[in-house]
Amino acid sequence: MFSKFHAAKPAKSGKGPAVRPLSPDEVFSLLYALPEAVVAVDNDNRIVYVNSAAESLFETGGSHMLGEPLADFVPQDSPAYGLLDQCRQDHCRYSEHGVELDTPRTGPRNMTVQVAPVFDDARWVVLSMHEHSIAKKIGQQLSHRNVARSVTAMARLLAHEVKNPLSGIRGAAQLLEQNAGEEDRTLTRLICDEADRIVALVDRMEAFSDKPQLTRQPVNIHQVLEHVRRVAENGFAKGMRILELYDPSLPPVLGDRDQLIQVFLNLVKNAAEACPQEGGEIVMSTNYQHGIRLAVPGGAANRQHLPLVVQIQDNGPGVPKELRQNLFDPFVTTKSSGSGLGLSLVAKIVDDHGGIIEFDCQPKKTIFRVMLPVA
Repeated sequence: MFSKFHAAKPAKSGKGPAVRPLSPDEVFSLLYALPEAVVAVDNDNRIVYVNSAAESLFETGGSHMLGEPLADFVPQDSPAYGLLDQCRQDHCRYSEHGVELDTPRTGPRNMTVQVAPVFDDARWVVLSMHEHSIAKKIGQQLSHRNVARSVTAMARLLAHEVKNPLSGIRGAAQLLEQNAGEEDRTLTRLICDEADRIVALVDRMEAFSDKPQLTRQPVNIHQVLEHVRRVAENGFAKGMRILELYDPSLPPVLGDRDQLIQVFLNLVKNAAEACPQEGGEIVMSTNYQHGIRLAVPGGAANRQHLPLVVQIQDNGPGVPKELRQNLFDPFVTTKSSGSGLGLSLVAKIVDDHGGIIEFDCQPKKTIFRVMLPVA
């Protein structure tokens, strides 16, 4: 059934490479190495082949997927099934962009789905799924950089145009308070308190400086996370379950220890506030991931290798869909009393380190993932 696949071999005449049919084992090896998830199904939509990328996508070994219905892994209302039926009927290739795949194994993912018949065996159809995540991650990271720049400009404007007049307003309120009655003093104290609150907000905005004030050196990321865990357990996450799933073989990260503590302290605090009061659980994990190289301004070279991955996961209700697109923008928050600057500051610090931050969200499982360069 694989006789249409050929490979080049040296030509005897010297006129160019000749071709020979690939053996079934060679074809399977090629399919297995593809970065796109490839699944072959029979006439009953039972899985007869999966490659490595499909195993990773569905977080299941191929031996457990073979022979199982595709519906165990892809929801039955997915447009993929319509493509499969159309492919069998017309014996043609079809594809559809922007297919949402949302399962407990995969989480919400946006895919391009392609189907093609296996001409030597009409019972088989090959289904390939290409995730849009890499392009989306790059776009999100560029968006985070633009957010950081806009907040930087806003911080400068606020510092110059707001703090100086506020100082005069506060001073005038204090002078009025000296000769005011008790009822009026309540109002003057309110003026002072509100002025102080606005100044504190502006001070927080000034953390977004044009040039990152980083002292970068080799940092043991697990020591950073251990410090964050101790602070959390004795404060805002007291009584919650915090799990640590660390890869002890990780090399040091190239970064500023204090700034990294700030990043993960903010992320863990957000996770703790999102967790339910009963049964709240936070998972802090690290791993080494090959293959992520992006052009980032914080990197020492034009392209930065970002293999060190830190994940902060909580079992809260997740981020509302209407906020996900702009979650790292300033003043966007899910909290009634929040300022909406915490995640903007996190994105700015990660960008200053030449790293990437992203998140996956589904009910009872929200993951913030930070990718950083190693020393």
